Amino acid sequence: MTLSDLINRTSPPVPFLEGDNIPWHEPAFSQRMLKEHLSQDHDLASRRSHKIDKQVQWINQELLSSKPAKILELACGPGLYTNRLAALGHECVGIDYSPASIAHASEHAKQDSLACTYLQQDIREADYGKGFRLVMLIYGQLNVFTSSHAQKILTKAHAALADNALLILEPHTFSAVEKIGNQGPSWYSAESGLFSDKPHLCLEEHFWDAPSQTAAIRFFIIDVATAAVFSGIKPCGKSVALLAKPSLVQSNVCRL
Repeated sequence: MTLSDLINRTSPPVPFLEGDNIPWHEPAFSQRMLKEHLSQDHDLASRRSHKIDKQVQWINQELLSSKPAKILELACGPGLYTNRLAALGHECVGIDYSPASIAHASEHAKQDSLACTYLQQDIREADYGKGFRLVMLIYGQLNVFTSSHAQKILTKAHAALADNALLILEPHTFSAVEKIGNQGPSWYSAESGLFSDKPHLCLEEHFWDAPSQTAAIRFFIIDVATAAVFSGIKPCGKSVALLAKPSLVQSNVCRL
């Protein structure tokens, strides 16, 4: 992509037409994203440790009555919840698209002899298995999928649950999604960052599509040395509306 392509870009983008082409699965990008997951300076990629500790304690005590359970976390990142839950005696499976996150989670589980299995797969296509006492999909991850993909994920999650089991969903609220779409454009410069190890400019623009109730964030990363442009878009839709469909929610649903 060139600067000319940037100037002549389609605006606004058609919701989900450009897809989610941020390279979550690429090794270099996933390694930079892992750094953001582990940062204790912000809650952008994952919550900071003290917040996760409190939520894990609540899940263990209030939802699982401190009894060993088989747990599945979808979009598990670097295993910040599953490794903690396994340390409390639970058996955990985590699925995520990022190779660096899965490698980090697996390494720490092995070091601490935890009952965790991690799979680097796309949760839209992965086989979840069966017999879980608890399935988790948290921190707004459900909203980044199209309605059809979100429905597929929830259907598979329901099929993976044991009888009288629990599904924890933490989607963004409608107001949060709308706020994302209505933010103004912004930019910053960096010596290195999430999108590049090299000096670059990041241009960011937000869009809100009222008919589909979908927000989108589009990024343009301009390499300082070459002026080459990388673009990426992150959609955020109204997947929370699927919770109203009783065919998908025959089990208990908890929202963090």
